[in-house]
Amino acid sequence: MTVEEIKRLVARGEGRHLEFKRRVPEPERLAKEVVAFANSGGGHLLIGVGDDGTLVGVRDSEEEEYSLRQALGLNCRPAIQWVSERIAITPKREVILVTVPDSPRKPHYLVTNVEDGTGPAYVRIDDMSVEASPESVALMRSENSGEGVRFEFGEKELLLMRYLEQYGRVTVDGFAQIADLDRDRAGRLLVTLTRAGVLDQYREARGDFYMIHYDA
Repeated sequence: MTVEEIKRLVARGEGRHLEFKRRVPEPERLAKEVVAFANSGGGHLLIGVGDDGTLVGVRDSEEEEYSLRQALGLNCRPAIQWVSERIAITPKREVILVTVPDSPRKPHYLVTNVEDGTGPAYVRIDDMSVEASPESVALMRSENSGEGVRFEFGEKELLLMRYLEQYGRVTVDGFAQIADLDRDRAGRLLVTLTRAGVLDQYREARGDFYMIHYDA
C-alpha cells in the first residue's frame, strides 16, 4: 500500500472496520481490538496514526511488530489470522497496517486469565470494541456449528411477536420482563428465533436489541 492509499484510508476516520493507534498499545488493549475485528467482519488497525488522523509513524517498526506478534500470540483465543505491512512516510518513520479478516472461527476471546486461557469475547460497534453479550457469543458459535434449529411457537413467542409488532424492538431484559422469564431463558429464546430467521439482532454500545426479520 502506498502513502497516498494510507491517507485515503485514514480520511475515512475510525469506524467499525478501522482503528488508529500512535504505537502498539499494551498487549491486552491491542488484542481486544483485533479480537473485535475478527468477530465483526474484519478490519484494519493502523499503528503510527494519531486519533485525529495525523500520520506520525513509528521509529522502530521491527520492535513494534515484535510487540504486535507477542501480544496477539498470547492474548487471542483461538489464534487469529492477520497480516501486517509497513508503509514508509518519512525516511525514518513508518506506519504499520495490520489487516484482520473476518474470521471463520468465531467467536474469538481476549485472554485475561493466563492460567486457564479464559476471557471475554469482543465485537466492534461503530468505532468501539465492546464486550460481546452472551447472546452475541451464542450466535457466533452457531454460525460454525452447521446445526439446524427447531422450536415450538408457544405462548412466550407469541407474546414476543405481538410486542414487536407494536413497539418494533426489544432487549433481552425487556423480553424477560414482559414474558416473566429469567434473563438466561429470555436470551436463549431470542437466540433461537434469530437463528431461525424470525428475528434480527442489532448491536449498540448500550446493548443488543432484536427486531422482526423482514425479507427485502
